[in-house]
Amino acid sequence: MRLKLVTATSMLALCLFTTAESAEINQDGANAVKETLTKLLPADLAKSGLISVNPAGTRYEVIYDLAKLLAKADPATFTIQGLTPFSMFATPLESGLWNIEGDNKFNVSGHFKGPDQKPTDFTYSIASLVYSGVFDPAISYLRSGTFAAKDIKIASKSETEEVHATIAGMDQKLSSSDSAGGNGRVDFVGTGSMSGFVEQVSGLQMPPVEIRAGSINAEAKVNGLPAKQIREMVFFVLDHLDEKKLSPENSDKIKGTVKEAFPLLTLFSETIGVNDLTVSSEMGKGGAKAFGYNLAIDGPSDAMRFGFGMNAQEISLDTPLMPATYSAFMPTSFDFQLALPNLDFASFGDAIMAADFNDPAPEKTGEEMSKKLFRDGRLTVEFPKISAKSQVYDVDMTGKIEGRVDSQKDYSMEATILARDLDKTIAAIQELAKTDPDLNQISFGIMMVKGFAKTDADGRSRWDISVSRDGSVAVNGQQIKGPDGPDQGLETDQDQEQDQGLEPDQEQEPDQGQDAVPAQPQQP
Repeated sequence: MRLKLVTATSMLALCLFTTAESAEINQDGANAVKETLTKLLPADLAKSGLISVNPAGTRYEVIYDLAKLLAKADPATFTIQGLTPFSMFATPLESGLWNIEGDNKFNVSGHFKGPDQKPTDFTYSIASLVYSGVFDPAISYLRSGTFAAKDIKIASKSETEEVHATIAGMDQKLSSSDSAGGNGRVDFVGTGSMSGFVEQVSGLQMPPVEIRAGSINAEAKVNGLPAKQIREMVFFVLDHLDEKKLSPENSDKIKGTVKEAFPLLTLFSETIGVNDLTVSSEMGKGGAKAFGYNLAIDGPSDAMRFGFGMNAQEISLDTPLMPATYSAFMPTSFDFQLALPNLDFASFGDAIMAADFNDPAPEKTGEEMSKKLFRDGRLTVEFPKISAKSQVYDVDMTGKIEGRVDSQKDYSMEATILARDLDKTIAAIQELAKTDPDLNQISFGIMMVKGFAKTDADGRSRWDISVSRDGSVAVNGQQIKGPDGPDQGLETDQDQEQDQGLEPDQEQEPDQGQDAVPAQPQQP
C-alpha cells in the first residue's frame, strides 16, 4: 500500500489529467479532473480532501493539501508546521493537451524521530517556485516545461549532526519531440542550472565542513523513449501490487507491453558541470575551478555502449596533512573515461519475455538474464582516456581490457601510455628520495621503464603495451615476457580453496586410487 501511495502521489505532481473534450470550464469538468487525480489513491485518502478542483475562469484550479497525508501521523514521532495548501492551474486545449502553471512558495518546519528514536528538527523553505508547461495525458508526462525556484534553504539538526544548505536559484527546462520513424516514441531534452550553492555540515564526530559551488549546470537527453508503454507498465504494477501471483492472462499482458517497449531507449546521456567548487574544513581547503561528470548509453539494441567519465581542472589543495615536499605531485587536472561496448539488450529483452514472473527463485532468473547482456560471456572494458597532470608529470593512457564475466584470469589488454617531461618526473622523485630513501626504488623503476620507451614527434615518451591471453607481454613490439606455462593462468585447486576462504594448509587429500600430479616446470 505504501508503494502505491508514494507512486500515486508522484504522479499527482505531474498533473495526471484526462484528455480535454471541450474548452468549456464547469463543475462537471472539475469533478472529472478530480476523479482522475484521485483514482489511484486509497479510498480514505481520496475522500480526505487531499485534492480539490474548482473552475477558475478559463481554467481549472487544482489545490493540493499535503497536510492531509500526515493526518494520521503520530505527533510523538513526526510534526510539521507551515504546510499550507498549494495550487496549480490547468487549461484544457483543443489538441487534448493541457497547459499547466503555478506560482507557489514553501516555508515549513518540524521534527521527527528516526528508527533510533533520536529527534531531528528541520526547516525547508522556497521563497518562489514558478512553473509552466504542456502536459500530455497520453503519456502522463510533460511535453515541455520551465521551472524556476529562488532562495532555497534547508536545515536539519539532531543530537549528533547539523546541516545547513542554501541555493540562490534553480532553473530547469524540458522539451520533447516525436522520435524519427513515427513509431510513437518520444525524445526528451532537459537542462538545468543552480547558482550560489552552500552546504555546511558539522557533528560530534567531525569538524565543520563547508561545500561551495558557484554554479552547477546539467543536461540530459533520452531518445526513443516508449512513453505510452512505460505508462501502461506503471499502471499495471499499481493495479496488481497486492497480488501474490499473476494470472496467465495478466502475465501475457505485461509481457506483451514489455516486448512492445523494447528497446527502452536508443540514447541516454547526462552531463553535470560544477564551477568554482571548494571544500573547506579545519584541516584545510581544496577544490577545483571546474569538475565534470558524464554518462551515456547509445547504439543499436544488440550492441549498446555504456560510457562514464569524470574530469577536473585547476585542482587545488591547501592542508597541513599534505607535506610541502609532496605538493608538486598533487594532480592539477585529471580526466577519466570508461566504456563498456557491445551490451546486448536485445537478447536481454528476449530473456525477459521467456521469464516466468511467478518464478519462486527470481534471483536465478535475474542471473540468467544478466548473462545475456554479454556476448558469449565476454566482457570488454575500454578506456578512451585516462590522464593526469601536475607540476612534475603529464601522463595520458588509452586502452582496453577483454576478458570473461566468469573468470578473472582469461583476459588480454592493449594500452598506450604517453608521458611528457619524464626526466623532470625522475628528478623530482630523486629529490624527494633524499628525505624518503624508499622512493629510490620508484625512481629506479621509472628509469628502467624509460629504456623501453619510444619518442613521439611531440617529444612525449610512448609505450604500446600488449598483454595476450597466454600471459605474454610485449612493449613497443618487443616481447619482455613469454607465454605462461601450462599451469599458469589456470585456476588451480589451491586457488579454488583460497577463493572459498580456505588456507593453503587446508588442502584436501587426493581421492583414493589417484596420485597427486606434480606441477610441470614453468616455461621461460
